[in-house]
Amino acid sequence: MNYKYHEEEAKKNILKLRKKLKELPPYCKDFILNLETTTTTRTRLGYVQDMQIFFHFLLEMNPLFENKTIHDITLNDLDQLTISDIDEYMSWLDLYYNGEKENQNKNPGKYRKISSLRTFYSYFCKVERMKSNPAALANTPKLPEHDIVILEPNEVAEIIDYAESGEKLTKTQKRYAPLTRLRDVAVLVLLLGTGIRVSECVGLDLTHFDFKNNTFTVIRKGGKENRIYFGEEVRQALLDYLEEGRPLLKPSPEESALFLSIQHKRISVRAVQDLVKKYGKMLETNKSISPHKLRHTFGTNIYQETGGDIYAAAELLGHSSIETTRKHYAKFSNERRKQLSNIIKLR
Repeated sequence: MNYKYHEEEAKKNILKLRKKLKELPPYCKDFILNLETTTTTRTRLGYVQDMQIFFHFLLEMNPLFENKTIHDITLNDLDQLTISDIDEYMSWLDLYYNGEKENQNKNPGKYRKISSLRTFYSYFCKVERMKSNPAALANTPKLPEHDIVILEPNEVAEIIDYAESGEKLTKTQKRYAPLTRLRDVAVLVLLLGTGIRVSECVGLDLTHFDFKNNTFTVIRKGGKENRIYFGEEVRQALLDYLEEGRPLLKPSPEESALFLSIQHKRISVRAVQDLVKKYGKMLETNKSISPHKLRHTFGTNIYQETGGDIYAAAELLGHSSIETTRKHYAKFSNERRKQLSNIIKLR
């Protein structure tokens, strides 16, 4: 199966990786090469960006690196750092400047950066090129726990209705509605009906679909290919778009993407995010609606409809770890909370 979008994205990331690695000390390349068989290009690019930020901190804040350039930083220098240096780095991440650009990190951002640093140190300790891992001793920033945000059944129906009718669109949006209406409906119905990620949605090609069996294939997070089954509502929305909506967007004969922009090419992740946000604003709710909220809605519905089958939910959502599913979905629903609130009788 050909996955053109994902192959092109991987190529872009490889070129970015090569460029950024030239800006770092040469041993960083050894670290990234070690990750090649177990991570995606996007993940490795994230590691490189995190290392750039760490080296920026050292050059700006640590006296040991005064008058040095980034390429002067050796593994021996890094081996001299202590837990106090790492704690200072964590504090610095709250607010720092890159040129004139202001950067801030809350706990999720700091959590990722300390994890990257631990992995970096761990690798060089394992190959005996460093002796200590001060990042492993640092406190891990606590991640906030939030109840997941989902659409209620009436809100699911309403957001699809608004896309179909276009009744709440602005004058400017109505100009493009004849071209995009069926596409927008198909995107919303597909996200709500299958729970796929926005990147998976954008990467879909025409050749990925088998309408005889109501299935399509996607590349999941981590590069694994998965077959997804869909129901009749999803099937009808997709066929309506393919028969009437997609031709209006005038794709070139060689364009294989399922969902197109008004520029006649593959729709972008940002465009799908904006599309969902646009219709989400039409709902009478204070929820901020995004493609991931639609995924949460699907996951919650599956978990509840299967009587709390966490394994079924994990399989359909494409989670590599059951703990990810458990963390998000193995909680009481709001409806169940309401029911339980009346169990205790005080008088």
